[in-house]
Amino acid sequence: MRQDDDRAGPAELDARPGGAVADPAAAEPGRAAAPGPSPRRFIFWASRPEGRWRDRAPLALVLGVCAVLLVVVMTLGVGIGSVPLSPAVVWHVVAGGLAGHPENTVAGIIVWQIRLPRVLLAAVVGAALTTAGAVVQVLVRNALADPFLLGVSSGASVGATAVLLLGVFASLGVWAISAGSILGALAAMAAVFAVSRGGRGLAPTQLILCGVVLSALFESVTSFLIFRGNPQATQSVLFWLLGSFGLASWNQLPIPALALAAAMVYLLAQARALNALAMGAEPAASLGVDVRRLRRNLFLVTSLMAGVAVAVSGVIGFVGLVVPHIVRLMVGSDHRRVLPTGVLFGASFMVLGDLLARTIVAPQEMPIGVITAFIGAPTLIVLIRRRPYLYGATQ
Repeated sequence: MRQDDDRAGPAELDARPGGAVADPAAAEPGRAAAPGPSPRRFIFWASRPEGRWRDRAPLALVLGVCAVLLVVVMTLGVGIGSVPLSPAVVWHVVAGGLAGHPENTVAGIIVWQIRLPRVLLAAVVGAALTTAGAVVQVLVRNALADPFLLGVSSGASVGATAVLLLGVFASLGVWAISAGSILGALAAMAAVFAVSRGGRGLAPTQLILCGVVLSALFESVTSFLIFRGNPQATQSVLFWLLGSFGLASWNQLPIPALALAAAMVYLLAQARALNALAMGAEPAASLGVDVRRLRRNLFLVTSLMAGVAVAVSGVIGFVGLVVPHIVRLMVGSDHRRVLPTGVLFGASFMVLGDLLARTIVAPQEMPIGVITAFIGAPTLIVLIRRRPYLYGATQ
């Protein structure tokens, strides 16, 4: 590592989207701020050969390890259950299904019609929430931000609750909950965007405040609907609000998968701009980034991803908050590495969480939001203790 990097402080070498400040001492009155890190150094440091080991590791190797982990976790997710199946049986059924000849046996029905759609849906939702979380933390420059900070989940909850309790969109059948939650998420996104948009575009602080305020408003509407709705459906609503893949089917998979694929294509094309925006609006603008348009597009992309995920799984917290930080500890801060790695690792995290939700209290099923909170909260505490300067500490 070159000598100038040896003199760099932790806020420069460990800058994280959402994090940070060039010099924590600059926030103290009466003290002059130290010169901020060069934006170009931040953008390209992660790919330099003299970077740390996590930044030197070839991306292909990292993605290969994460892909193997995802395959192993998905195999366990399909094989473990009330009827245990060996990996050989699982992959035999999957191979037959992919060839267009699904087995009409007990094992074939369990794997192809029940467990495999659920595992795939969990993987897609986990990847979408992780990606959205990583981008939101850049968008609002807050290390404790997640996709639901913008009120999208609360808006989707209003739509889904209206479907479950009031029978809205009942004519759509199995698509009713998805339609209601997606429309609710879009309405929430439009409301937050309209309220927070100022004359100079989207300001991160205003975006956070408007998202929090409108989220509380939408949650109060959801509580009102639960209070006024059918008492027999209340349990279903509460279970959905904590997240579940119990109703997963092949019909639910295409929309979130296509939304994730389209979002990844756009975000990977904007990876360098995301690196610049992580250092602030002015450094990004100095590098030729149209900050106003980029923020608007990121807001739309992350809101749609989170809304589609909530539509098929309910409200699942901590995934978009914690997993992006774990991914950055693994591969550094360059979004050319963070985004593809986050897709695979987030998918593995969600599949594992769903597996635990199905097996811990078997034969009953625990809401997956409980599992992600149990895992995510201690992990976040460890991260805050390990890097306090990223979470607001100035000493």
